[in-house]
Amino acid sequence: MGLARRIAMSECAFNNSGSAANCSAFSENSGIKLARNTRTSRISIELVMGLQRILLVDDHAVVREGVRRLLLDMPGIEISEAATGQQALDAIRSQPVDLVILDLNLTGIGGLELLRRLLREFPNTRAIVFSMHAEPIYASRALRLGAKGYVSKSAAAEELVAAVKRVSEGGHYVERELANQIAVGSGGGADPLQQLTTREIEILRQLGAGRSMSQIADEMGVSYKTIANTCSIMKSKLGLERTADLIRTSFDLFER
Repeated sequence: MGLARRIAMSECAFNNSGSAANCSAFSENSGIKLARNTRTSRISIELVMGLQRILLVDDHAVVREGVRRLLLDMPGIEISEAATGQQALDAIRSQPVDLVILDLNLTGIGGLELLRRLLREFPNTRAIVFSMHAEPIYASRALRLGAKGYVSKSAAAEELVAAVKRVSEGGHYVERELANQIAVGSGGGADPLQQLTTREIEILRQLGAGRSMSQIADEMGVSYKTIANTCSIMKSKLGLERTADLIRTSFDLFER
């Protein structure tokens, strides 16, 4: 969807003959937004080519507020928020959006699992991951899952704005530093997460967050046996013996 196109209209000026009312009626009937410039007595009109609906998904309110403030200067966007993966899915089912900006470390449904479910159910929705993880492995995995952009929270604010613009136009965007690392293959080969599937990474993350296998099974909608078997597979892949070792590995990989 295109962003709003703004036009200055000098011929339509407020005066004492009732033209303000005429302009107001014109606004209501045409769908074109009018705003008066009191210093120049001109009407600024905004022809909305189509709102860009953006959903921010992050479990920290201060992060959502910061991103909202950053993006509000962009014309033609409408921003909504969700604090959890489940809230995000419920919100999109109720009101589809064009772009989702999501964190990876979410309560309940993690970011990678949310991305997988989101794009399976709404394949035309574009997604940008905005995460605390600045390692190439996370960006590569998110992009393989279908994300159109990846920006770490340590990047400059301009990077997120650039990502939103590029992805909204149908392109892809990866934070410059991460893009360079991915291009030369640095930091990716030895990462143990490379051996795990997306579902396995999500289970590992939730183990590190203190959830039991029963809780993880309930949240993912699978049986306890499925989670237990997956943990056994992860231990085999990572060369670990006990579930406690998986939890310790999760701390090492996800905690900052």
